[in-house]
Amino acid sequence: MTYVCFTLQVDPAKLDEYKAVHAAVWPEMLQALAATGWRDYRLFLRGDGLLVGTLQTDDFAAAQAAMARTEVNARWQAAMAEYFPALGEARPDEGMVVLDQVFHLEEQLRSS
Repeated sequence: MTYVCFTLQVDPAKLDEYKAVHAAVWPEMLQALAATGWRDYRLFLRGDGLLVGTLQTDDFAAAQAAMARTEVNARWQAAMAEYFPALGEARPDEGMVVLDQVFHLEEQLRSS
């Protein structure tokens, strides 16, 4: 199991809209994420637009590639593009900045 954490920058002027969209994600998008290996996927949003996402997956590159092949993902990314103007022409799912894990409590407890 791989844990992934990433960041993106949401347009601060559109935070309320972004939250509203994510309060009711399209059912077919939810199903596609689950079917392609995205588990325990969460998004956290700071007041200045910093978006932090976390998820678990067996293989993040494979999960991303599988989502990229779905029709619903193409529609979702097009709909989300307005919230990420700093990405320019890149799709939001291609603009994720994946962070390196530097600490895990349980891992260190097991090894001590």
